[in-house]
Amino acid sequence: MIGGLVAIGTLLLATLIGVWLRRRDGQVRTRNTATVPADVRAVLDPRATVTLVQLSTTFCAPCRHARVILADLADKTDGLAHTDIDLTDRPELAQRLAVLRTPTTLAVDSRGAEILRVGGVPQRESLLAALRPHLSA
Repeated sequence: MIGGLVAIGTLLLATLIGVWLRRRDGQVRTRNTATVPADVRAVLDPRATVTLVQLSTTFCAPCRHARVILADLADKTDGLAHTDIDLTDRPELAQRLAVLRTPTTLAVDSRGAEILRVGGVPQRESLLAALRPHLSA
């Protein structure tokens, strides 16, 4: 009897955690942080108002989908650029940036400040809506 209750409780907890993680996937989170590390500033597009920095790993399947969305968004939006950093052999950079999963996308302004971040595959329209105030400035 107790074993059954423990199993049901475990399943319920796992389900709740799964639902919570799923709801956070691809959501834009605003950041007000200091300047990103020099490794990231080095890949920013100097002509762009905002650069989308995609943090990926070699064997990340969702990273390919995110890359398509971000590259298309950058191609069609004035002042926006896209670049990619492979974290496969750079765990120290992932740690400094507090990357918990890939893909993670950072939106970095021309001064090198992180203005927002997305964990998972970004939702195109919500990302664009969050970027608009920074692109028109």
